Amino acid sequence: MAKKGMVERDLKRRRLAKKYENKRQSLKAVMKDENSSPEDRFKAALKLAELPRNASPTRIRNRCLVTGRPRGYYRKLKMSRIALRELGSHGKIPGLVKSSW
Repeated sequence: MAKKGMVERDLKRRRLAKKYENKRQSLKAVMKDENSSPEDRFKAALKLAELPRNASPTRIRNRCLVTGRPRGYYRKLKMSRIALRELGSHGKIPGLVKSSW
């Protein structure tokens, strides 16, 4: 039922973003610093472009860990609304009470 490929791709992007986070921040700081020379700023931009594309945090998409669904995602539970309702109906989520769905 779950789209394992898309979930794995998202997890890989999260690992890469965390790995290159400090390097990206330092290069962006050099680029934004108006006191640094234009040559240094340009070199920082080139080095930033050489980093892996999937290392950018903007490429991370929140996905349900149960189904892989990218829409209707609850961040605290890390699952979509559909998976939450399904598991809640079966009583598999502690503390969740089915009211009137």
